[in-house]
Amino acid sequence: MTKSRETQPPDLLDKLIQENYLFRDLERDWLANYLPVETLKLEKLFSNRPIYTAFLPDHFLDVLYVILGEGLVITRSTPLDRIIAITYAGGCFGMRSLDFSYGLAHQAFPCLVEAYKTTHVLKIPRENLIQLYDQSEIFREHYRMLFELRQKFEYHLLNCSSYPPQAVAALLRALIYQERELSQQPDSQGHYVLDLPIDVIARACQLNQRTVEQVMKGMQQIGLVTSQKEDGDDIIRVIAPEGLKEVYSATREKVSWWPLR
Repeated sequence: MTKSRETQPPDLLDKLIQENYLFRDLERDWLANYLPVETLKLEKLFSNRPIYTAFLPDHFLDVLYVILGEGLVITRSTPLDRIIAITYAGGCFGMRSLDFSYGLAHQAFPCLVEAYKTTHVLKIPRENLIQLYDQSEIFREHYRMLFELRQKFEYHLLNCSSYPPQAVAALLRALIYQERELSQQPDSQGHYVLDLPIDVIARACQLNQRTVEQVMKGMQQIGLVTSQKEDGDDIIRVIAPEGLKEVYSATREKVSWWPLR
């Protein structure tokens, strides 16, 4: 796996506090005592290349990955190749493979973690994380919430039925909940903007791509979402998040706009 080392920006700690949920509300000078710049590593993760295999018995990471820039990181279960986690900028990944706190309970079945698109991350050493965890109640609460969000994301995916509109709505609801709790979204209009390619939706919902395209077309026609390409990103804008609730619960009572019964 090829990665390139980047130059450390001078305002890295400010960027963490302002843009990443885990470090939000921490004081900069206090944080500097536990995260010396020389201990941090910035890396560029290239698309469609594995980063690590999660949940292996007796195999742990020695760093936490903090997403700083564009791109999204996915976790794929095996052997069904189903996506069970999607992480955007402002979030973190790797905590379930660290051998302290809640990570100790997450040794299960191997799952591949990869950057779906080119992504810039900051790697924070395990030792520094443990010190922050021991010294800050705010950090402990944020760290706990990251685990809670992972569990709730998987809970939403458990509600992906074989009924395509409900399955896609379940994934969108999972991402809306995640981004809202991380205080990343919504925007000033109450919309949720997601870089979410069709094949990612398909693998998360266990549907074929053609079916997902038809669902998204139906959702656009009734005014739930818009979809477009922006600077190479596959942008889905959820413009009626409350309207997704009806579709999310539509397993036995089918929605009127889906043609297949």
